[in-house]
Amino acid sequence: MSSSLERYTDRFEQYAERHPRIVDVAVVAALMGSAVLGSSLTLPGVEPVDQDGAGSTVMGVACLALLQYRKYPRTTVIVTTLCTVIVIQLGYLITPLLLAPVMAALYSLAVLSDRKTTRVYGFTVTAVVMAGAVLSDSMDTFQPLLQTVGPLFWLLLPIAAGNMTRLRRAYLKAVQARAEHAERTREEEARLRVTEERMRIARELHDVVAHHLALANAQAGTAAHLALTDPWQTQKILTDLTGTTSSALRELKATLGLMRRSDGPGSPPLEPSPGLDRLPDLVAACASAGVATTVTTEGEPRPLSPGVDLTAYRIVQEALTNVTKHAAAETAHVRLSYVGSRLLITVTNDGPAYTAAFGVEQSRGFGVMGMRERAQSIGGELRAGPRPEGGFEVSTALPLQPFSSHPWGSLDHSDSAEAEAEVEAEAEVEAEAEGEKP
Repeated sequence: MSSSLERYTDRFEQYAERHPRIVDVAVVAALMGSAVLGSSLTLPGVEPVDQDGAGSTVMGVACLALLQYRKYPRTTVIVTTLCTVIVIQLGYLITPLLLAPVMAALYSLAVLSDRKTTRVYGFTVTAVVMAGAVLSDSMDTFQPLLQTVGPLFWLLLPIAAGNMTRLRRAYLKAVQARAEHAERTREEEARLRVTEERMRIARELHDVVAHHLALANAQAGTAAHLALTDPWQTQKILTDLTGTTSSALRELKATLGLMRRSDGPGSPPLEPSPGLDRLPDLVAACASAGVATTVTTEGEPRPLSPGVDLTAYRIVQEALTNVTKHAAAETAHVRLSYVGSRLLITVTNDGPAYTAAFGVEQSRGFGVMGMRERAQSIGGELRAGPRPEGGFEVSTALPLQPFSSHPWGSLDHSDSAEAEAEVEAEAEVEAEAEGEKP
């Protein structure tokens, strides 16, 4: 029953917001009829007051003043109160029908104004009307207590109803604001996740394409240089070139297939992400491109999480790719150190001293930036720069177990549901606090 009543109330409020003038005219017409009817009521055995329609005229003025209650709620209360007191002094019987205009004015004031204003005007109007009732001749047959209880009750009723309506509207407004804020937060989170995913895919494609194309270019150049002098070595390099291009196609297929993969039961299984266990293949590919690479391990190797394993492999891969592309070096060194809860990786080459042209070329590319982003995404750090004795060095420190600095990194569906519940609870508390303010 209460839910259906609230539904009809909401519909009426929505219609009143769309057509306020129609609703105001209808309410004023109903109140005017009530006032006219109330001016004709008398006590049993008492002759009705004959003032040549003065009471109806005064009450008509009070009802017409209600048409301006939206702009001037305080003025409307004052006008309706004065009209009501005049009618009471003319000898008309005080009834709820006669008090209807001032009751409507008090209700609108309670809805549109703050609690302090409602209290001041409500107390003043009630005191004035009660005083008029005590001094009126129409209430002489009643005891003074009965003369004041009736007007007091009927004037406090619209004030209480108006306060409840104002609090309910404030509560609904707070809930709506919270819902809009939560929706904006979800949209921002979705955009942030999309941006991060795009950056991750861009890093993957860059690492795959840049590495394999750089190796293929170096292998093809070496094969062309040795084609006449060393046919056997040329044939070996061309065989390695076939493997390089095949590996590039496989990794591109895996990366693009991941973006187009559905989660259905018939979906093909994903290929495992590359890790440090594939370093021998990477070293062999660099060797065929003319860069002899050595790998040393310090400390006791420990198992890595998939994220750290992939990040470590991609950093080493990108560092060796830069050696192949930019450094005129014949050897490179990879050192893996397991120290405490971190994995330290250092990639160096013995190329010539750092030159300005090499620095500009490095700064324009995305290799170092991509490596730094990869390291920071799991809570690590990376440094890259020239060595005083010549060559270039890339060093990074990665945690064995990654952690995400993203504020929503660990938010799952249950957490989001709890967050929405907390939002609704906070809205209720704020609405109650607003209702308790003086």
